Amino acid sequence: MAGTQGRRPNLLFVFADQLRADAVGCAGNPDVRTPHLDALAAEGMYFTHALANCPVCTPSRGTILTGRYPLAHGAASNDLPLGEGERTFGHLLGEAGWRTGYIGKWHLDGIPRDRFTPPGPRRRGFEYWAAWNCSHAYFRGRYFRDEPEPVAIEGYEPDGQTDLALEFIRERRAEPWALFLSFGPPHNPYPQVPERYRAMYDPDRVTLRGNAVAADRRTVADYYAAITALDDNLGRLLHLVDELGLKEDTIVVYTSDHGDMLFSHGMKEKQKPFEESIRVPLAVRYPRAVAAGQRSDALISTVDLLPTLLGLAGVSAPENVQGTDLSAHLRGLPCALPESTFLLNPIPVDNPADVGQGEWRGVRTARYTYAAGLAGPWVLYDDVADPLQQHNLVNDPDQAGARDHLQAMLGQWLRRTDDRFLPWPEHIHACGLAELWNVRERAMHPKEPRLVDA
Repeated sequence: MAGTQGRRPNLLFVFADQLRADAVGCAGNPDVRTPHLDALAAEGMYFTHALANCPVCTPSRGTILTGRYPLAHGAASNDLPLGEGERTFGHLLGEAGWRTGYIGKWHLDGIPRDRFTPPGPRRRGFEYWAAWNCSHAYFRGRYFRDEPEPVAIEGYEPDGQTDLALEFIRERRAEPWALFLSFGPPHNPYPQVPERYRAMYDPDRVTLRGNAVAADRRTVADYYAAITALDDNLGRLLHLVDELGLKEDTIVVYTSDHGDMLFSHGMKEKQKPFEESIRVPLAVRYPRAVAAGQRSDALISTVDLLPTLLGLAGVSAPENVQGTDLSAHLRGLPCALPESTFLLNPIPVDNPADVGQGEWRGVRTARYTYAAGLAGPWVLYDDVADPLQQHNLVNDPDQAGARDHLQAMLGQWLRRTDDRFLPWPEHIHACGLAELWNVRERAMHPKEPRLVDA
């Protein structure tokens, strides 16, 4: 059960919401200040091609916690609950002797977004609980413990959530623990950031991404401000881990559930197959097993996190896990690396639904991004020659060979994951989610719900 040597490692898994890969200092961003993440990346392995398989909150969170794709774990759209019987980090580490905890945004318990998740199976194996299903009111934060009365967070929500995380670590420092800390920012509303952080970023001086269209500079500045605010809280956590002498025995992970278009290609939010939506930061530090100063361009995605981190901790992953264990790569050992990453958005909701974007599937390789909709091939980018993805090659006759190869690769992924690539209402029915979907739609869009036949 142990790591390389010594006691079983703790796991501190910290993740932001809607933080894209290029918006951190260690990714080369000239403006944003993330000194604690930069230091964490320098002390372990930083992945330059970490990807969200399904770049939207609920499906991605379900994939992170189960190592399974959304159509398998059941939370295939925002505000649909994780399927009954799904096994998460909470179950697997808890049963192996770890003390487990979850703090912050959950977004896996269905509708309503403010519902109380009581002790029991809906907490998915997590013992300690200080979570709220879903809210983005960052100065009116709340959480539930074991009673249905909400507890208010004074001030900025991530600060209060970090206070709870520090308390959790102090109280469990003598035993192996696994804590998931889920922040809401930098997800919009972007201005909800303490003024001391907003003052760090002059909108007139932020560098816009080269493919940004009609960008609002104040929004970009506030997005960066929230990232720096989270970084300060990451610093508080790292300081305590070091102070308690737990650094050598603690796996620390910092990442995000997905990215943010943030005006790239003139688009907003997520659920797109573009780099700004699918790529996320990912740093892993574990001094006992992961050498410092490593930057890896291996393709790693949210579905790989559970088997990889369980592998680092010496715990076996369930047979139904669909991700790849890349713990040997983290340890510096030779191993097969993924040739491609499967991307999908099976049920378009919110912004994509509003602008008429349909369901899609895709693949990302070391060189290409490819995606197809129900009507056929949609986008093809050469990410090496065109890193800002400004030249869609999908209809270029000179790229027909690459397109056909990627389409064949996508077909392999669809067969491997038993994904029939149906119109989204048919997936709702195939997954037995019609009743839950209609509840979701009536709650989220009471004036114009997109209902399916129950």
